[in-house]
Amino acid sequence: MSLDRPEELRERTRYEPAEVERRVFERWEEAGIFHPEPDASGDDETTPFSIAIPPPNVTGALHLGHALNGSIQDALVRLNRMRGRRTKWVFGTDHAGIGTQVQVEKALREEGTSRQEVGREAFVERVWRWRERYGSEIVEQFKRLGASADYADERFTMDEAYARAVAHVFVALFEKGLIYRGSYLVNWDPGTGSAISDLEVEQREVRDTMYSIDYPLASGSGSITVATVRPETMLADTAIAVNPDDERYTRLVGETAVLPLLGRRLRIIADPYVDPGFGTGALKITPGHDPNDFELGRQHRLDEITVIGEDGRMTEAAGRRFAGLEVDEARDAVVAALREEGFVSGTEPYVHDVPHSHRSGRRIEPLISLQWFCDMERLAAPAIAAVGDGRVRFHPEKPWTGVYLEWLKSIRPWCVSRQLWWGHQLPVWYCDECEETFVAEPANAPERCGICGDELRRDPDVLDTWFSSALWPFATLGWPERTPELATFYPTNVLSTARDIIFLWVARMVMMGIEFTGEAPFADVPIHSVIQAPDGRRMSKSLGTGIDPLEEIDRYGADAVRFGLLAMASSQDVRYSADRVAQGRDLANKLWNASRLILLQAGEGLREGDTGASFDETAGADAPEDRWILSRLERAEKRITGLIDRFELSQAARELYAFVWGEVCDWYLELVKPRLYDEPGDRTKVAAIVLGVLRRVLVLSHPILPFVTEEIWSFLPDAGERGLLAVERWPTADPGRIDEDAEAEIDQVLGAVTALRRYRDEVEVAASARVPARLEADGYERTAAHVERLARFDLTADTRGGGAQANGAGAPAPIASVAVPGGVVHVLPSEAIDLEEAERRRAERRRALEHEIARAEGRLANRGFVEKAPARVVEAEREKLARFQEELAGL
Repeated sequence: MSLDRPEELRERTRYEPAEVERRVFERWEEAGIFHPEPDASGDDETTPFSIAIPPPNVTGALHLGHALNGSIQDALVRLNRMRGRRTKWVFGTDHAGIGTQVQVEKALREEGTSRQEVGREAFVERVWRWRERYGSEIVEQFKRLGASADYADERFTMDEAYARAVAHVFVALFEKGLIYRGSYLVNWDPGTGSAISDLEVEQREVRDTMYSIDYPLASGSGSITVATVRPETMLADTAIAVNPDDERYTRLVGETAVLPLLGRRLRIIADPYVDPGFGTGALKITPGHDPNDFELGRQHRLDEITVIGEDGRMTEAAGRRFAGLEVDEARDAVVAALREEGFVSGTEPYVHDVPHSHRSGRRIEPLISLQWFCDMERLAAPAIAAVGDGRVRFHPEKPWTGVYLEWLKSIRPWCVSRQLWWGHQLPVWYCDECEETFVAEPANAPERCGICGDELRRDPDVLDTWFSSALWPFATLGWPERTPELATFYPTNVLSTARDIIFLWVARMVMMGIEFTGEAPFADVPIHSVIQAPDGRRMSKSLGTGIDPLEEIDRYGADAVRFGLLAMASSQDVRYSADRVAQGRDLANKLWNASRLILLQAGEGLREGDTGASFDETAGADAPEDRWILSRLERAEKRITGLIDRFELSQAARELYAFVWGEVCDWYLELVKPRLYDEPGDRTKVAAIVLGVLRRVLVLSHPILPFVTEEIWSFLPDAGERGLLAVERWPTADPGRIDEDAEAEIDQVLGAVTALRRYRDEVEVAASARVPARLEADGYERTAAHVERLARFDLTADTRGGGAQANGAGAPAPIASVAVPGGVVHVLPSEAIDLEEAERRRAERRRALEHEIARAEGRLANRGFVEKAPARVVEAEREKLARFQEELAGL
């Protein structure tokens, strides 16, 4: 056996991600390993594994959230594929109704036209062309990241089969009485001209003015004063409410007030909803423009007047002098009119949260509108039970399980219709003649009214994007048909996401999955962190805080970005760290350089020894360092596998770094180098061992660093026989490989070398100088040579042995003693060490440590710091104190 392509490896002294990544990804795709065929026989030895990607918007670009979640999902997918499981990562894109329509409308405006001018049919056709042009960009960007998704079976939430599933669900829910049409108060977004759901509304802090307005009593006996921050909506008032226990107003209940400016008569009603401590304690009731007033108005059977239209302008109901004004203009005009007529009795600044559209950024106008709704209470009950009995598990459990359950237990009807043109058009038809409504799947839609025979008009509205997305885990697999894909890969195993769509998407998928398949769509829901800008602000192009992951991939490589994002992110929100990404780049380079050393040197050993067709890292591994690394490798495999399985990807990445960089590269390769380079008799045996170790390290690293590991794998002597690393079998735990004795023996060496290197640094011994010393310690019979070479100390032959050695006649007195595991190393006089300068530096370091210890002890003695600072900050301070104290004790 010999090394594959040794000359190429010698020439490639640096790892170049840009040259490697596209080529490696093409090898994976050509091999077809991302596309598993469904299990037609049903006799898989292992259970299938599947994940459905949160579908990115079709017109979107890869952002750091995509990159982080893609890295998490890909690590899980690659691990389970290597376990031999039939693994499918369901991939596709979302049509993103509002977002996509806004993009295309913007393009039309730049051309000097609008969707209204081109018409619905031409506009929808234009959106499809937009999708064909830009829809593949996000797909290619996921490939840049190394995402091993099933691109061959890419789905789109508007493709023909998916659209049939969406219509089927709508009709089924309608027939069950869960979808209905009615006039209710909705969140109207004037920016998009559509209703949006509660979950698409974001609260923004606004500085307003609170106006106290006097409403004259119809009896002429005075007035009642109300406080409002929206005087323009008073034009739609239909009552004034007070608390029944508020003695200030008890006598007025049942009387009538007069609406200023319009003269409408308003009943004064009593309701416990009114907070006597807010404003004046008297509340103007505007059912047409406030969600709380809407509910209260229906309880008291109040009129519902609309003075703000869907276009964001005042309607005729607002009165002739205000009709047609923009809302802000109307506010100023109403206040001016009230002041002129003497109705404003006071003002004060008022800061409060105001709902805005997450889509357009415009202030939400609560409007009564005829819309389609879905009654969620019946759907929510099974979704609550699924989490309660453990079929669906959030990671971490706290706080997300509670957040999910709290929302579902207080769920409201879902407005599912949107006044858009791009999306799943409602499968609803109306007869204008006899006012009948027909709900049917398009394939079964009636051509004419079954009652009067007149033509039917299809509802122009489309479904909320999240309605179709709620079917994603099963509609992508062919449902409602009972396809082999659905039978094999549903329910999926994992749904990885951020907290912001637990309600928008996760809960709705659980509800729809159970309702239409009888099973929860996934078992585990790891919630990953939101990555903030380095300064702690949210990532945003408009704020100038956005970081493009593709630019980071160009700069550092995909493996580096994957590693960095995983290492910096857990379940807590974190600030983006370029240092972590650079650490990932350095790890890839370190692994490349270490692998070149092993492959080139071990390749020579294999040629000398002609070991045959395979190599075994355990055969002949009797040297302490070989037994040590195999034992440490076994522990690392078990630890990192467990962390990935528990969705602790951040810790897994850090553990991988510590093991590969520290134990494999910095220690084992340094320990074994003489045998690879200088000891011909041992070269063949050690070649097989180090190659076996490298092979297992590459397997272990692959889910997090797929590109560099696959590239290195291709140079292994048996790579041609074994195939791609991406489908190499993942190791199974073998406790028999743990070697406590070897670990203790080499850990002692590492401790001694570390202590001696620290001493060299403290006294500033030149790097090339060797320091004479005498070792008085037990347990170094086979390893003293390692200590000598790695610490650059001369431990002469007659002073290497174990046990205490008495000073012989004429032996020089030591100038210093360094504690090492098992004993001590006495440093002997030499020109390499300037004692006076060493003592000066040691004293200086002692003073610095004493200062830091006092500072840390002071902080930890401060009750306010310990109780109020984040736990991780307090723990870090304790660790720092312990480290300083240990170093001072050593000095």
